[in-house]
Amino acid sequence: MIGAVFCFTLMDAIAKALTNRIGLVPTLWVRYLGQTLVVLLMVAPRLTSVLRTRYPRLQILRSIYLLCATALFFWGLANIGIAQAAGIMNVNPLLITLGAALFLGERIGPRRALGVLAALGGALMIIRPGTEVFSPYALLPLGAACFYSAYALTTRFVGRDEDRWTSLVYTGLLGAVVLTCLVPFHWPAFDRSSLLLVGAIAVVATLGQLLLITALQQGEAGLVAPFSYTGLLFATVWGLIFFAEVPDLWTLAGMAVIAGAGVYVWHRETRGA
Repeated sequence: MIGAVFCFTLMDAIAKALTNRIGLVPTLWVRYLGQTLVVLLMVAPRLTSVLRTRYPRLQILRSIYLLCATALFFWGLANIGIAQAAGIMNVNPLLITLGAALFLGERIGPRRALGVLAALGGALMIIRPGTEVFSPYALLPLGAACFYSAYALTTRFVGRDEDRWTSLVYTGLLGAVVLTCLVPFHWPAFDRSSLLLVGAIAVVATLGQLLLITALQQGEAGLVAPFSYTGLLFATVWGLIFFAEVPDLWTLAGMAVIAGAGVYVWHRETRGA
């Protein structure tokens, strides 16, 4: 899981650089196309059975949610620091907990509710609305977290009856098809460095996806979940190395609150509280 998070945060850093060079749509297209090709190759021997779904509309809906989440997050990355964007985006596990209680009928006790509120407070510490350091672009990762939570909840619902590979295929295919239709209208002029970044994001995204699948297959989801918060550390390091971004104390404090709240809620959930 740590390897997967390492790759995904590195992908975010590449996406930030690439979006500023070639634009949002081509960057999204490269990311989705690479993932889709890898997944299709892995399920090729049983593609017909994998494509069968009991929930075609929900599969399309969850894929749209993830595409919107990725687009908003990459857009935000292009305009604010990586650590700042990652910190805000990491409220999504808490939003998933809240959404599961509201829409899936799962129980949420007062301690978990307190964890959700703490995470949202951490996000506000990073965004700081009403202050001179506030950027409207900081709302984009928050929107991404909301869309990702909707995607995760829909995935949890359909996952009760379907193979995870079915969900992976539909997610990749829809994004790749939509973006392939859009990218001709946003086709950039690629220079050598941009092509290198294109290759890098495809490789890193694919490797991250494979590592994530392996982690979830070989370890319990509840056991590996807390390690996703190592992404906050990696994001800070990439921002410092590649973009000379140094998070201020408020951002670091907000990230700590979000990570702490997330680990606390995970702890309560694994105890069945």
